[in-house]
Amino acid sequence: MALVVQKYGGTSVGSVERIKAVARRVSKTVESGNSLVVVVSAMGKTTDTLVGLAKEISSNPCRREMDMLLSTGEQVTIALLSMALKELGQPAISLTGAQVGIVTEAEHSRARILQIQTERIQKHLNKGEVVVVAGFQGISNKKDLEITTLGRGGSDTSAVALAASLKASRCEIYTDVPGILTTDPRLVPEAQLMDEITADEMLELASLGAKVLHPRAVEIARNYGVSLVVLSSWSDAPGTRVVSPMPKPRPMEGLEITKAVDGVQLDTDQAKVALLRVPDRPGIAARLFGEISRQKVDVDLIIQSIHEGNTNDIAFTVVEGVLQRAEAVAEAIAPALRTQPSASDEAEVIVARRIAKVAISGAGMIGRPGIAAKMFKTLSDAGINIEMISTSEVKVSCVIAREDCDRALEALCRAFEVDSSSLPSVLNSIAKTEKTPPVRGVVLDRNQARLAIRHVPDLPGMAAQIFGLLAKKNISVDMIVQSQRCRIFDKMPTRDIAFTIAQVDADLAHSALTELAKNIGCGEVSVERAIAKVSIVGAGMIGQPGVAAKFFTALAKEQINIQMITTSEIKISCVVAEEEGVKALKAVHDAFDLAGKEKIEMPA
Repeated sequence: MALVVQKYGGTSVGSVERIKAVARRVSKTVESGNSLVVVVSAMGKTTDTLVGLAKEISSNPCRREMDMLLSTGEQVTIALLSMALKELGQPAISLTGAQVGIVTEAEHSRARILQIQTERIQKHLNKGEVVVVAGFQGISNKKDLEITTLGRGGSDTSAVALAASLKASRCEIYTDVPGILTTDPRLVPEAQLMDEITADEMLELASLGAKVLHPRAVEIARNYGVSLVVLSSWSDAPGTRVVSPMPKPRPMEGLEITKAVDGVQLDTDQAKVALLRVPDRPGIAARLFGEISRQKVDVDLIIQSIHEGNTNDIAFTVVEGVLQRAEAVAEAIAPALRTQPSASDEAEVIVARRIAKVAISGAGMIGRPGIAAKMFKTLSDAGINIEMISTSEVKVSCVIAREDCDRALEALCRAFEVDSSSLPSVLNSIAKTEKTPPVRGVVLDRNQARLAIRHVPDLPGMAAQIFGLLAKKNISVDMIVQSQRCRIFDKMPTRDIAFTIAQVDADLAHSALTELAKNIGCGEVSVERAIAKVSIVGAGMIGQPGVAAKFFTALAKEQINIQMITTSEIKISCVVAEEEGVKALKAVHDAFDLAGKEKIEMPA
């Protein structure tokens, strides 16, 4: 008899009729010879309603009381579903997070799971009962017995954590779409259903804003090798499998309290090409990387900084063996990018040969402010200056001078208490085949703001101070880009630093950094809220020189200007104007032939 964990979201249990439909599906699964644990969310908009009630009482309600309030939503659902199952003749029992033994940190509204005490669940399963569990919630410890909630996506997290703890055969996540799609079907009805996706790809997509799975749930599945499937509540279609690598042995204690960083990588076979003062207009990146692709040059990191006047900088790294070809392409294109008749304003190519790339990676970095700041401070304390920064949700990469690489590696391994590895962890875990598509999905995020700090002194420790301050304010940073152009300001070499954060944090970040900028001698701190971030994710882009060029060309054809670029091994992100976000999403989705034959019908 297989043990299966199923999770049903708020839409799936949004009415009595839908709860009865879920009960029939659950009963059918049991009749197929399975033992079953079911995790459910609150019905429909129940959580929003409860939050609204709290706001009517208090403009700043206590987080403990909010946990007490919000946890009631799931309790309604578990009781009703258990009743519905019994009406069908299926023995069932409903249990809260506390009753089921989900033990969390004593951190209200955003607790992480420490362990799950499975004895009571096993007892009920042995009696042939379906155990219906309230998702999203737990209890702090035996002493305090404080009800806690897990934050956004908490029911996904509860379900996958239960599957890991019970060593279930699989965890099925039921939602209002037929599985994991190439993009948001509400914006692109032609979005295509994927048969499968790697956990690394899903982790990037989920972190970028694809809402079908929460990153914390994917992180647990990846860490413990949980077989995860995303399916539709409205059909019997097979859905999408999320494939995890073979996990390393891990204790079940401290289930979500994993190390934020599980690897430090160093690559000394790197060289950098930077184009300074290129025109700030659509098509420049497409032209450059299109020609690089035609020369069969594989690019690693790509960054484009914020504009200054009507120009900006683009830099990329390559292995030293192809540097000559990459430099030749850049030198050939540069004269055609002249912005003014004066030679001093002509696009300039700068090559750096003796560089290295050092990176930290780990799924535990998600939602933990301060990891990048800790990396920057560690390098600063070792007297190492950062020449280039590129980030993803699960990785931060810095380009440094090659003579500093041994000190950097030793310092970072010591700071994060990990061993070094010679290859990026994502490459170790992805089983690439000839059929692996270069791009799995495209994501649009319209909930970010961009902050820029001008004239940051080009000294070790500046990035550490900036992002350390944001970490103290509990502000998570997404994209980080440091300009390649070094300008003298008050007799000091300076660079600009830009980054994106959630819009809700923009005012707090701006206020804090304006004060810091005065103290450390920086220039203006600006905020731009009218932006959108478009990202592509795919394991198949590794070793495919033309993927970035195709992405940039798709935007250029629509006359969409790129404001920022960052990359990782399996992701490329571009910041564009907010009003062009949906157009950019559709153009890129179409460029990579991701559309399905049929439109996805969304439930009412």
